[in-house]
Amino acid sequence: MTKQKPGAPSNQGSIFLIQGYSTNDGPGIRTTVFTKGCPLKCLWCHNPESANPFPELMTHDDRCIACLKCLEACSQKAITFDPKKGRKIERRRCNLCLDCVKVCPSKSLTTVGEIMTVDQVMIEILKDELFFNRSGGGVTVSGGEPLSQGPFILELLKACKERGLHTALDTSGYGSWSVLENLLEYLDLVLFDIKHMDSRAHIQGTGKSNALPLSNLRRIPRNVNVWIRLPLIPGYNDSPENLDRLIALAREVGAEKISLLPFNRYGDGKYLNLGRKIPLPDLHPSGKEKIKEIKTILERSGLPVGIGE
Repeated sequence: MTKQKPGAPSNQGSIFLIQGYSTNDGPGIRTTVFTKGCPLKCLWCHNPESANPFPELMTHDDRCIACLKCLEACSQKAITFDPKKGRKIERRRCNLCLDCVKVCPSKSLTTVGEIMTVDQVMIEILKDELFFNRSGGGVTVSGGEPLSQGPFILELLKACKERGLHTALDTSGYGSWSVLENLLEYLDLVLFDIKHMDSRAHIQGTGKSNALPLSNLRRIPRNVNVWIRLPLIPGYNDSPENLDRLIALAREVGAEKISLLPFNRYGDGKYLNLGRKIPLPDLHPSGKEKIKEIKTILERSGLPVGIGE
């Protein structure tokens, strides 16, 4: 596999996962298409494989059988093996040719991410069409940040609508308004993630200002259903002040619902498998009572408040 190049055909996109039977990304039973590539660098991200827009190498050292075929395949000499310490990959030398993956018999080296066409994605989506019809579900496009692949997502949503499927977009809102505006015609629901209401705090947590996301959210027409989603990060965005500002925003934009997404540590292993350090290693998820307390505060908005959905 190769990196997706700028100007790639609109019917091709970078995907790292297509998850069937999903119940946490909109109403009913859904298939969630996870796109690869995101302009934000959220410290709490539990899908680190979604950050870069191209296929990447993941290691699974517990599967390694020490056959050394990967060493022979690596033209960059980025892989070494010590009988006592095991295999080591020098990520700076790796050019992501992924030849090592092709020769690994035990799947201890795998690729995350794939360039797929709209037709290929639709084949996977339609495997669950019966569940959509019976549950009031559909398709959710998530990420990464789907707005980073606007032309591809537009064609995918059009294909979904040709089949009469309910469609949702899970977005941080960090992208061009023109891209989002074009997608809205083919969307039934927007799941809009709000990381923090304060711009400085937003920069500290994601590397970017919240000015663009908030602007895009406020420009979404009122006839489009919007769920506000808050990734709940202890000590970062769970203060009463931030929650009150979030309530005001939800009322301002006519949101249909507020969803809490409590911080978790599910991504720790994936950071290690990608050769990266775990961010926020000492941060603990909020307890059940704290989450219940925050849910009660948000219910002052008069809107339904969900947890993990």
